[in-house]
Amino acid sequence: MSILSVKNLYKSYDGQSHALGGLSFELQEQDFLILLGLSGSGKSTLLRCINRLIEPSKGDVIFEGKSIIDLKGARLREYRRNIAMIFQQFNLIKNLTVLTNVLTGRLGYHGLGSGFTKQELDSAHFNLERVGLQDYAQKQVKQLSGGQQQRVAIARALMQEPRIILADEPVASLDPATADSIMQYLAKINQDGIAVICSLHFLSLARRYGSRILALKDGIKAFEGLPNQINPDRFREIYGEDAKEI
Repeated sequence: MSILSVKNLYKSYDGQSHALGGLSFELQEQDFLILLGLSGSGKSTLLRCINRLIEPSKGDVIFEGKSIIDLKGARLREYRRNIAMIFQQFNLIKNLTVLTNVLTGRLGYHGLGSGFTKQELDSAHFNLERVGLQDYAQKQVKQLSGGQQQRVAIARALMQEPRIILADEPVASLDPATADSIMQYLAKINQDGIAVICSLHFLSLARRYGSRILALKDGIKAFEGLPNQINPDRFREIYGEDAKEI
C-alpha cells in the first residue's frame, strides 16, 4: 500500500532553472527507498519538499491519500509528526544531555512550555536502548563520537512515532565501518514497520540496504528500480561517463 505519493513535483529557487523537474514516484509502507545522484541532483531538495521545510513550486505530495501542499499551522505540525528527519550533521544541541536531545523529538506534540511525561521519559530510554546508547543518557552530546551522535539523532526521530523517516546523507561524515552500523540501525527500524527514504552516495550501501532505488540527475528521474538492476551502464547514466564505482 502506498503511504506517500509525489506527483509531478517541481522546485525552482530562481524562477528559471529547476532543482526538481517534474518528479513522480510512490513510497510503499515497507519501502527502504535509497536516493542516489551527484551532489546538486535534487536529493536534499526532494526530502525538504516532502516535509515542507521548503515549498515546492508546482506539483503535489500526498500522504495517506491527502495532499499536504496547502497544510498550515496545526495541521502542518500534525503532518510533520509523521515525517521524521535525520541530517548529515546530526543537528543536535551539543551542550545538552543525550536524553534531553532525544526528548526534543516530542516537541511537535506539546511544544516548549510543558514538561515531558513519565511515558515520554520511558519512551526516550527505550529508544536509546534501540540504538545501543542506553548507558549514555546523561552524557553531554559533545562527548560522543560522530557515529554515536547520529544514533542519538535516530532515537530523537523515533520519539516522533513517525510513519516515514527521511535521512539526508546520514552517513556522509562517518567512516565506512560506522556508516555501515548506522545503516543497520535504519534497516532494523524499517523492518519494524517505518518506511525510510535515505539519500546516499555509495552504491555498495544502497545495494546492501535498499529495497528500491530512485536516482536523480539534474532534478529529474534517471532511474527507478531494484538495487541489483544498476549495472555499469546504468551507473554511468546516473553519475556521468567518467564516473567509477568505489
